[in-house]
This record gives sequence, C-alpha cells and structure tokens, in this order.
Amino acid sequence: MSEIPGDLKFQKSHEWVRVEQDGTVTVGISDHAQVALGDLVYVELPEVGSEVTAGAGVAVVESVKAASDIYAPVSGKVIAVNDSLSDKPETINEDAYGDGWIFKLEISDKAELDTLLSPDEYAHLSENEDH
Repeated sequence: MSEIPGDLKFQKSHEWVRVEQDGTVTVGISDHAQVALGDLVYVELPEVGSEVTAGAGVAVVESVKAASDIYAPVSGKVIAVNDSLSDKPETINEDAYGDGWIFKLEISDKAELDTLLSPDEYAHLSENEDH
C-alpha cells in the first residue's frame, strides 16, 4: 500500500477529501480502493453545477473487474471535474492521490468534514478489511 498523504480525510467507502486553500474540496478514491478495483477502464463524472449530498452516489468508476459508485464525502456543489479521466481513467491507478482526483466541490457544511476519518484511522480500517 502506498503512503497515505497526511492532509487527506477519508470515508469508510474509500473516497478521500483534500481541503484546498480556498475552502473548496477535491475528491478522489484511495490507493487501497484503486488496487482492489484493478485496472480502471471508464469513469462517469458528475455534472459541474450539480448539488450533491454527503453519502450519495455522484460518480462511477469501472474496472476490468467491476463497477463501483463514488460517494460524496461531504455535501456541496460540483465546481470542477477531472475531464482527463474520460480519455485516461488509468490515471487513478497511476496517481490516486494526485492527478487521479475525480471532482471538486464547493462545500456547503464544513462541519461534515469532522465526520470523516483521519489518514491513520483510514489506514487502520483498510488494513483490517477483508477482501
């Protein structure tokens, strides 16, 4: 498993959140999740401008093994999507915590960030998960 960046927060469903300097959040899936899924072949991105609710499915990643919903870790408005994933979904496999980000949100309730897991809590969860 790769090193988990210390500036991220996680959902138990393996999405990560990075709070940017301007208060927006960037969302992707963890390295653990992309390894479990295998080679990604398709990403269905949310629509820019759509409102999302924490816990709701907002995107889909498909691998050679399975399709998996991506859930919004926090509520807000989609302000950007990583269009490059349409042509190169394997970017998530190559750089899950960097260029493999999926979408960005203007968060509507910053308190929701407090419900997410720290990198250490997430590492403990993913190490103890049965596959």
